[in-house]
Amino acid sequence: MNLIRKFKSALVAGVAVTATALAQAQPKPAALLEFNYGLPAANHATVFVAQDLGLFEKAGLKPKFFFFQSGAPLLAGLKSESLDVVTAGLALAFAIGQNIPLKMIFWEANSAASEGLVADPKSEIKSYKDLAKAKKIGAATGTCAQVALYLMAKKAGIEYSKLDVVNIPAPLFRNAFMSRSIDAGVAWPPFSLQLQQEGYPVVSFDEEYTPPGGVCPGMTAVRPAYLKQHPDLGVKLLQVEAMAREAIAKNPQVGIDAYVKRLQLSPEVAKATLERECCGRGIPSFAEQLDPASPYSMTSKEGGLVAKFRLASEALLAAKAIAEPIPLSAIQEAVDPSHLREYMKTVGK
Repeated sequence: MNLIRKFKSALVAGVAVTATALAQAQPKPAALLEFNYGLPAANHATVFVAQDLGLFEKAGLKPKFFFFQSGAPLLAGLKSESLDVVTAGLALAFAIGQNIPLKMIFWEANSAASEGLVADPKSEIKSYKDLAKAKKIGAATGTCAQVALYLMAKKAGIEYSKLDVVNIPAPLFRNAFMSRSIDAGVAWPPFSLQLQQEGYPVVSFDEEYTPPGGVCPGMTAVRPAYLKQHPDLGVKLLQVEAMAREAIAKNPQVGIDAYVKRLQLSPEVAKATLERECCGRGIPSFAEQLDPASPYSMTSKEGGLVAKFRLASEALLAAKAIAEPIPLSAIQEAVDPSHLREYMKTVGK
């Protein structure tokens, strides 16, 4: 009887040792890469959806998000190296102009698809061609709106310097219209479409007075030093972007819900914004971004994204938003399509 008990005890102990050994032999799950991610409070559909669906974690990432009301504090975060990844628009042009190191690795948005000239319905402004009839025009200094207004005036044959431009950001347009502080303004999304729903029509969208593809790219960029430390981060961010685009394409409601939740939009405005921007008409495909002939190209040294940032810098200089031109070489250095090329190779396998 004692022998049987001893056998059972030895068997139990053996099983326990084996289980422990097996547990120790199992590979531990890789730790998620933690980093600081900065964004202006705007129309980042794919980022929002990726947050909601846990797509960053699926790619092995764990971002800590910081949202900014304007580009200035975001640039300060980049300059101090407090931020590792950012998604932003022409704020990145200021970063390049200030010699803040960054690498733009893919298009996340294209706000030109739904940015436009908004007018008081009681005014005589029915399109951008009526710009000279505007008494006061709202356009935030140093933004896509100011660049669009400059290009609009140029196409309409009006000297920008003769316009009465009020430095008001798009989120404040409604109050400015109601108080008669402005009778027109250039608004970026989602505020352009929100104003339209509230009775202030978008009389002309950017596509009428800007080059093909507009001049308001929304880019995801990473600090070069951080990329050097984590060379697979670029491809992982692209994996997240691809999964988010696919999720929205399959079920646009996830994008609508994300906008309603983050930006306090009505479902109607959220839907209209998503339809204009994601994920075919507004945001360029990865293939378009690699095509040197595309207006969204990241591989062209003279056209595509480089040309857009160069034109934007020229407009900002003419509008006196920046003191000196941004060198072409600095813009070219900041555009890095290598991670997109690497991602597309993995997709083909």
